[in-house]
Amino acid sequence: MKTLTLANIYELQGLKEEALDIYKDVLKKDPNNSDAKIAIRRLSGMRRKFLHVNQEMKEYFLKMETDVEFKEFERWLLKAWN
Repeated sequence: MKTLTLANIYELQGLKEEALDIYKDVLKKDPNNSDAKIAIRRLSGMRRKFLHVNQEMKEYFLKMETDVEFKEFERWLLKAWN
């Protein structure tokens, strides 16, 4: 069953395309679903704006080992979301 919860889980796992597909399905069934609308805007914009950077930071994230690296990644996340 395609639900917002399942879409959120996919999104948290980095499966953005799968999450986006589910959000779109939810919106087809319930055109007034504000959570699905917000998620679609968020994921669509993120994919266009940060496509290259996300891949780079994904690799960085997977290889992080030190507190300094975690702090650097945290700074990048905060900057990316503003």
